Amino acid sequence: LISYTGSQKSSGLLIVQDGKIVSETYWPEKNYTDRTPRFQRVVQGKDAYGSNVEDVASVQKSIASLIVGIAQEKGFLSIKDPVTKYLGKGWSRATPEQEAKITVRHLITMTSGLMDDLTYEADAGTRWRYNTTAYGHSMHVAAKASGMSPQDMVAKWLTQPLGLTDTEWGFRPGLEHADIKDQNVFGLSTTNRDLARIGLMVLNGGKWEDQTIIPDIKYLHDATHPSQEVNPSYGYLWWLNGQKTVRNGDGSQARKGPLIPEAPKDLFAAQGALGRKLYIVPSMNLVITRLGNQPPDRGFNDEFWKRLMAAAPR
Repeated sequence: LISYTGSQKSSGLLIVQDGKIVSETYWPEKNYTDRTPRFQRVVQGKDAYGSNVEDVASVQKSIASLIVGIAQEKGFLSIKDPVTKYLGKGWSRATPEQEAKITVRHLITMTSGLMDDLTYEADAGTRWRYNTTAYGHSMHVAAKASGMSPQDMVAKWLTQPLGLTDTEWGFRPGLEHADIKDQNVFGLSTTNRDLARIGLMVLNGGKWEDQTIIPDIKYLHDATHPSQEVNPSYGYLWWLNGQKTVRNGDGSQARKGPLIPEAPKDLFAAQGALGRKLYIVPSMNLVITRLGNQPPDRGFNDEFWKRLMAAAPR
């Protein structure tokens, strides 16, 4: 398993089971680096142990889901509310009537009915599309509702309580002066260890040591279970295993079978570009993080889990 993961341009792999580190491996830069601008933007520095601090791309969507849930529990917003309640009219390019039907919940379930440029495609709730532009407005809603910046929300509600010293929600390089209404100018930079700590908190029902980070257990349950019937393999910005079909991209095609056939059915995951992973498996009390470059093997998820399950104690 470790050898295979290393062969897939990984920078780090951390496996935590029953709250203890089972395996932690980091590879030298020559193992994963390349000169593509996309990857060069990813590495933000090193932690005190010399391992990478990386922008985890769309893994941050699952973290945003947690922030929205905390904002709701604090009474700042309700995911049942229309987005216009917080952002006003005209935040999308749909007609006022179409836009008024889009709720915060539609944003975090990828069912806004909007195209990537925020034009109308279908009525909210009737179509699933992996829409990063629309998703970004969920953090804008939380910021508007709470009166806090995205950076402060993440720091005060998540990273500081969890003691995450190498994790930050901040501007991506070169986008410091971009329109902050586009939440995709922000990126979550973190390490394998910090990301695993977030996973452990989620696995433990929103609790970390003697602190309750996410008091709303129902929200956390709903976030990590099917949120709609169009794509049952998607919760509130979390990917879900064990469902009958899964959709990706524009959502036009449903693939039969679960997200990762080789993995336990109750697995759920945060996934980002270049093979960034936060896997959580409640039945195994297991959290895994993988950072690095794009795996050459297009079937990385399945091959990784095939090898892991073969190595797991029976």
